[in-house]
Amino acid sequence: MARTILIADDHPLFRAALRGAVAANLADAEFVEAESVAGLLEAIERHPHADVLLLDLDMPGAHGFSALAHVRGLRPELPVVIVSATADAATIANAFTYGAQGFIAKSSDAATIGGGIESVLQGELVTPPAYRAPLPSRRPVDDLEVAAQLAELTPQQFRVLSMLLSGLLNKQIAFELDVSEATVKAHVTAVLRKLGVANRTQAVLRVGRLAIDHGVLKVAPDDE
Repeated sequence: MARTILIADDHPLFRAALRGAVAANLADAEFVEAESVAGLLEAIERHPHADVLLLDLDMPGAHGFSALAHVRGLRPELPVVIVSATADAATIANAFTYGAQGFIAKSSDAATIGGGIESVLQGELVTPPAYRAPLPSRRPVDDLEVAAQLAELTPQQFRVLSMLLSGLLNKQIAFELDVSEATVKAHVTAVLRKLGVANRTQAVLRVGRLAIDHGVLKVAPDDE
């Protein structure tokens, strides 16, 4: 039976490399690609029975682990493998904390990538060969609460939040999504309520708890 593999990465050459690595192990694999989180959400909606998602942490709309947390809530049955250039022990540990079933470093060779993905499809947990889990530490409750709140957002609410985190104003978000500004305001209100915050600045700071690089988040002025 053919496997449907979702690949979410903004680099075409690396997507091609992933296709080749997977196809070497799974000749009948079918691939669905996305170059942004917005595109990924559309792909998930079009392919609800996909077998695995290969997710880059550094792509438009990802904002650290926020996309992982949202996808895990949206499709809890969909195994997610993080394929990332950032592969330090803390990042790997956090990926598993937020629901990944596998973590593969982008520096891995094709055989390691293909074999790791095949192992995840067989129900195994996959880590980089040299990975040593850090000593257990207590995850701040707020971090897990944020992940749970992101999991509760609808796909459209998460799209709006991603644009909000990129610093876009309501009118800019409305243009990008081809909806009215009033609709965007309604989504923003719902997002703020679900995150338990009062304004955009607080939302950025709250979701920023799941960031890898805290310098990439921006804050747009609160519009009325």
